[in-house]
Amino acid sequence: MDANFEQVARIKVIGVGGAGCNAVNRMVDEGMKGVEFYVANTDLQVLNCSPVVNRIELGREVTKGLGAGANPEMGRKAAVESENEIREAVKDADMVFVTAGLGGGTGTGASPLVAKIAQEEGALVVGIVTKPFTFEGRRRSNQAMSGLEELKSYVDSLIIVSNNQLLEVIGRIPFQEAFKEADNVLRQGVQTITDLIAVPAMINLDFADVRSVMAGQGSALIGIGMSQGENKSIEAAEKAITSPLLEAQIDGARNAIVNVTGGDSISIQDASEAVDYIRDAAGNDIDIIFGVAINENIGDSIIVTVIATGFDGAEEPAPEVHATRTAAESRPAYQTSHNNQEERRTENNDIPEFFKTR
Repeated sequence: MDANFEQVARIKVIGVGGAGCNAVNRMVDEGMKGVEFYVANTDLQVLNCSPVVNRIELGREVTKGLGAGANPEMGRKAAVESENEIREAVKDADMVFVTAGLGGGTGTGASPLVAKIAQEEGALVVGIVTKPFTFEGRRRSNQAMSGLEELKSYVDSLIIVSNNQLLEVIGRIPFQEAFKEADNVLRQGVQTITDLIAVPAMINLDFADVRSVMAGQGSALIGIGMSQGENKSIEAAEKAITSPLLEAQIDGARNAIVNVTGGDSISIQDASEAVDYIRDAAGNDIDIIFGVAINENIGDSIIVTVIATGFDGAEEPAPEVHATRTAAESRPAYQTSHNNQEERRTENNDIPEFFKTR
C-alpha cells in the first residue's frame, strides 16, 4: 500500500471463482490502492496464474485443485472444507467485498459462505456479482438465481451486473473487451467506496456514513457521472444514476450517499442541483448524506458519485439531507496525500467506457 494512502477502515476484496478472480486480477493490474485483495478458487491452475498475493485454494481435498465442474454444490463443499482459511482472510476487516460470477460452480456455491463468514467476523459485507447471459442456458440461469437468493441472506448490500445488458450496451466487440467493461463496473464500485472513505474533502464522508447507508439494505446502486458546461451538475447526476449494466435503478431508493467533486469554482448551487436531481429521480422519499470535494485538476467539470440503497423497503423513511462532518472534524487518523488521491479518483480513465460515452 502506498505510504501516502493510509486509512482507518480496513477494506478487503475477495474474488470467488473464475469470474470473481478475474475481476480482482484486473483491479490489481489497474493499481488500485487502499484495499487488501484475495482470490479464492477451486481451480488451482487458474489460481496460480493470478497476480494477487493472497490466494485461497478452496476444497483441496474435495476438488483436488481441478475446479467445481459447474456444480454449485461442489463449490459449497469446497468452501466448507476451507472455512478456516476464509475466516483468517476476512478477520479484522471493517468492510468486505465479495465478487463472483453466478451460474457456475465455485462462484455460485462458495460466495454465500464467504459472505456469511465475513458477516460473522463483524464486517460490513457487500456483494458485487454478475448474472449469466441468456444464451448460456436455463440450467446456468437457474443456478445463478438460486445462488443469488442464498447470497442475499449474507450480504448487507448487493450490486448486480447483468451480462445480458452488457451484450446490449457494448455490442459486437471482442469477448475480452466486453468482460473488461463488466470488470470495470466491479472495480468502480469498490473504488468509489474506498475513495469516499479515504480522501478528505470540504464536506467529508467517512466509513460510518457508508455503513449507515449500506448495512442491511439489500439491493444497491453505485454509479459515477462526469460532465461540464452549463448543465453539468444535472448531467453528471443523471449519468451517475443510469448505469446501463446495473439491475438496480434509482427509483424507489430510500438511502443514498451523494458526493460532488468540482474544481476551485464549484458552488453550493452545483451541489444542490445534483442532490435535487437525484432526490427527484428517487421519488423524493430518500435520506441523502452528501459530501463535496475540490479537485483543481478537473477544471470546470463536475463529478457526481452515488451510492443508493433501500430499494427492498424501509419501515421508517426519513426524507432529509445531511451534510457530514468537515474534514477537520472527521477521521483525523487518516494520513492521505490529498492531491494525489483526488487526482487518481477523478481521472477520466477511472470512469468505465459506458459512462464516458453516455
